[in-house]
Formats: sequence, C-alpha cells, structure tokens
Amino acid sequence: MQPTATVLVYSDDSNTREQVRLATGRRPATDVPQVEFIECATPAAVIKELDRGGIDVCVLDGEAVPAGGMGICRQIKDEIFNCPPVLLLIGRPQDAWLATWSRAEAAVTLPVEPVEFAAALAELLRSRAALSA
Repeated sequence: MQPTATVLVYSDDSNTREQVRLATGRRPATDVPQVEFIECATPAAVIKELDRGGIDVCVLDGEAVPAGGMGICRQIKDEIFNCPPVLLLIGRPQDAWLATWSRAEAAVTLPVEPVEFAAALAELLRSRAALSA
C-alpha cells in the first residue's frame, strides 16, 4: 500500500471542507494510509485535478452550488477513465437514492458525523487499494 492516499474534497463551503478534514484526521483507520487533501471549490477545479491523476478517493458535497456533487459525480463517472471512488455528502438520508443515481460508491449525511464519515472513507480507500493490487 502506498504511504499516503490523496483525497479530493469538493465543496463551495470552506466549513464543509474543514469538517471533512477534521473527521478524517491524519488517517481514517489504522489499516489505511495517511491522507493528503486536495481541496476544490469549483467544478472546473475538480475536473482539472482528476485529469492530472493521482486521486484515490473523491469526497463531493451534494449540496454545493452552483453545481452539486451528485451531478459532478455522474459526470466524472462518465468522463474520467478509471474514476476514483466517490463519497457523496448528502443533505438528508432520504437523498440516498440520488447518490445511487449519481453512481457514488458511498454516501453520508451532512453535517459530517466523524465516526460514520471516517468509516466510509476508510472502506473506499481499502477498496481502491484492493483494485490497485
């Protein structure tokens, strides 16, 4: 397993991005690598970073404006070859079906609950590492 994992975090809200960083800490679980963050506040920045490569997991804010994370997720699943897994931040538990529509691998509700978020992120990092092996 690589020494660090790169997690892209998209939200127009700096507080949401901070919640993700704080919930993750240095690493979301002991059996996954330490995490480095790339923060994006615009959809264009998300696409630019994904085109560069090296992203292990994307965390997308479904409540972001002007483009929500659900639409961006669906777009990158169609357009990015070997797209990394996506953890979608949703406003309500009832929006889980929209996360499925967007093809996100996991979804958690906002505000970020640290234990739930860290567990979901760690699982996506494990699955990404298994696919890379």
